Amino acid sequence: MKDFSNQIANRADSRTVEITAIDTCVVEGNFEWNLIKIETDAGVTGIGEAYRGGGVPELVEYTERFLLGENPLDVQRLYRRIIQEMSGHGGTTGKVVTAASGIEIALWDAAGKLLDLPVYQLLGSKLRDEVRIYCDCHAGEAYAVEDGSTDYADAEAYSPQAYANEARRVVDMGFSALKFDLDLERDNDPDPFNGRLTNGAIEEKREIVAAVREAIGDDVDLAFDCHWDYTVESAKRLAYELEPYDLMWLEDLVPPENMDAQKEVTTATRTPVATGENRFRVHELSGLLYDHGVDIVTPDPTTVGGLGETMRIADRAEENYIPISPHNVCSPIGTMACVHLGAVIPNFDVLEFHALEVDWWDDLIERDQPLIRDGSIEVPETPGLGVELDDAVVEEHLLDGTTGF
Repeated sequence: MKDFSNQIANRADSRTVEITAIDTCVVEGNFEWNLIKIETDAGVTGIGEAYRGGGVPELVEYTERFLLGENPLDVQRLYRRIIQEMSGHGGTTGKVVTAASGIEIALWDAAGKLLDLPVYQLLGSKLRDEVRIYCDCHAGEAYAVEDGSTDYADAEAYSPQAYANEARRVVDMGFSALKFDLDLERDNDPDPFNGRLTNGAIEEKREIVAAVREAIGDDVDLAFDCHWDYTVESAKRLAYELEPYDLMWLEDLVPPENMDAQKEVTTATRTPVATGENRFRVHELSGLLYDHGVDIVTPDPTTVGGLGETMRIADRAEENYIPISPHNVCSPIGTMACVHLGAVIPNFDVLEFHALEVDWWDDLIERDQPLIRDGSIEVPETPGLGVELDDAVVEEHLLDGTTGF
């Protein structure tokens, strides 16, 4: 029998590499983008992104206690170690999993560069050469401000005509799928707490949806997001009223904690219902998928546990013939991580883009051409995620009071 021991030993030596540092910075786009950099003694650096908001940099810094000296090629083992080591800090949910998600993505980027392979090749087989993007258009003329504010605007900003005008503008940019916010200030009148929609509020939403559908026609996919605002009965009434408009989906109608309530809404209407962006790890979505409590599942890879965990969710969705369309409010780094997922997941549908108002979004990475072209992103063949940060642009847009890498 041929002796392979020397080959195995040489291969083991060639993959001996260690993590030497883990750094974070926060870039202020339309959201706070938590970027993560993993450095290695091989001179290779991996870049990742965790979901927006505070607390993540401190948690990432904490992981240096047990990740320094580890091999960045052991992506899944290190992800599981983060969850285990930090279980006493809420490691099975919340910000700990968010931080772990960004680290995991950076590890995939480093591993791809070390092995001279694109991340999609590490995850599986490429099923598509480009990923279709849907553009989040906010709400009519609302939120179209430089600081990315999400405060409610004046009532006229939410007129059906304002929505229709924005829809036409974005379709003319090459997008074949759009999403708008459908939760309005009027929803809180007369009672800001009970989650019930009046007949007038439902009619206002129907008029908005009708105006957008008329403006863009039937060939453009159209979704609306409600941000978990309504009671079960209001959600069912709204979904029923919107059935004639053939929506791609109606998103996050009821608060996310009660899966039975979510299932009740989903099964009560032929309007497709989507949810999943604020769930953590596969465990919080498996029941919803196996009970068909959702028509389209929308986990956020930078929240749910990274690329590996999203693939586990996608597997369970595929078993139940449910498409997956990841939530994404990231910079180009997190977006490209999602593109690699889109390349390998069979039941992948469309990917969110949520930074239309950030005119320097493409500048954050070293690239001559826009990342999104004709409403899609090409799957890169270069090692890792296939994009590199422009450090000067990162420094220019750091969150006030924070430092860069």
